Amino acid sequence: MRVAIIGAGVAGLTTAKVLLQAGHEVEVFDRTPDVGGVWSRTRRYPGLTTQSPKAQYSFSDFPMPKDLPEWPTGEQVQAYLEAYTWHFGVDACLRLETTVTSVVPVGNAWDLTTHTGTTYRYDSVIVANGVFCEPSVPAFPGREEFEAAGGRVLAGTEFLDVEEARDRHALVVGYGKSACDVTVPISGVAASTDIIARQLLWKVPRKIGGVVNFKMLLLTRMGEALFRYRWLRGFEKFLHGPANRMRRSMLNSLGSVSVRQFGLAKHDLVPSGQMEDIVKGAIGLATEGFFEGVESGAIRVHRDRTIARLKAGGAELSDGAVLPADLIVCATGFTQGVPFLPDAVQERLFDERGNFALYRQIQPIGVPGLYFNGYNSSFFSPLNAEMAALWIAADLAGALPLPDAAARRAEVTAQLAFMDEATNTHHCRGTKIIPFSLKNADEVLADLGLQIGRMTRASHWLNPVAPSAYRKVTPQLLARISRNEVGEHGNPREASRLPQR
Repeated sequence: MRVAIIGAGVAGLTTAKVLLQAGHEVEVFDRTPDVGGVWSRTRRYPGLTTQSPKAQYSFSDFPMPKDLPEWPTGEQVQAYLEAYTWHFGVDACLRLETTVTSVVPVGNAWDLTTHTGTTYRYDSVIVANGVFCEPSVPAFPGREEFEAAGGRVLAGTEFLDVEEARDRHALVVGYGKSACDVTVPISGVAASTDIIARQLLWKVPRKIGGVVNFKMLLLTRMGEALFRYRWLRGFEKFLHGPANRMRRSMLNSLGSVSVRQFGLAKHDLVPSGQMEDIVKGAIGLATEGFFEGVESGAIRVHRDRTIARLKAGGAELSDGAVLPADLIVCATGFTQGVPFLPDAVQERLFDERGNFALYRQIQPIGVPGLYFNGYNSSFFSPLNAEMAALWIAADLAGALPLPDAAARRAEVTAQLAFMDEATNTHHCRGTKIIPFSLKNADEVLADLGLQIGRMTRASHWLNPVAPSAYRKVTPQLLARISRNEVGEHGNPREASRLPQR
């Protein structure tokens, strides 16, 4: 089949690689001049690093170079993804600096039009533009006055050179990982650096107590099992039953360690609630140098406040305080949208509250030939995207028996309802699966009738999950596809595919 992929980030690249190996004709569109998505040089803010260690932020069959630091920089990750494209021949499929303006169904095919006005026809389209594609910047009252006086308001992904902050009074809006990451380099050159936090979030130390790597606790199957999933199996029943008090103590003791390790009480930076509630916000890794900057006075945090208004040379906060400001960097999240799809298609993508209603975070119900990848933000983004790519390849080959549309729709509804409760609706319109990354991979592999070895899975209860443990899954699926092993149930999709061209 002819397949278009929109987005050349982690999800788009691994999908292209898998579909090429499955024998499809693939083209990958991206508006940037390089691959990488959030790691592209066009949106890589100073201080950007991975949240997961390099071993976990890797594809199963292409490990990161051994000489990279444990938490690679944005530039190093982009270079890794570029090497991935060369290694697997994805570079020949790229259409960079090309913006997709519309994707319209035409019979059993799709017409994709770019900013040049050129239209291409494809049998299937995979949307991999990412859930961190379009930054969301607040509409600050008084912005015109502020900018007329020489002030600047930028999204975090628009702040590309730390020199833009030199000798300026900088405000960073937000308290997530990207906000704290960018604050540290800014504080090294700015005249003053203030961070405006509407809500404090728990921060997990990279080295707990300065000794234990956080991946030993949270990037294991045991770490994931500490958070209650939709259903409990095996040891999880014990953890959330007789051992529930111990389980809560394990999580909340991590919060106590963080309070002591970062001196949060001293600086009035202890978040409300307990560490167990971390899933209800944003699970953030602490930025190296951030709390040290708070301790030294180079970084000032204004908690539980927002910017009420901007004016020439300053910003008035919601408590009435006025801060000097001539640079404002907004690390205030992203909007998740697909503006290139027509309204008739978009109506089938969302539930009544605007959440993406995607089966397995991949397939919209009732829109044959359209798939999503990368709409499953996780601690193991490359691995989860790779597993989703296999799911798509199997479905395109007619090798994926699925429940009927009604059953899939019911499953999507139940999953969203669960995530509403688990995260207090903080799941980015249904696109965040943290802290259930491995559950998602398990469910995708179960659909495919594949799984890694039982002993390997068992070892992942105490050891950090290594994506390399999944390296045999792709060749197993490709071998099945090549033998056309559809299975006795066939493929009950709503509509048939076009024949291969």
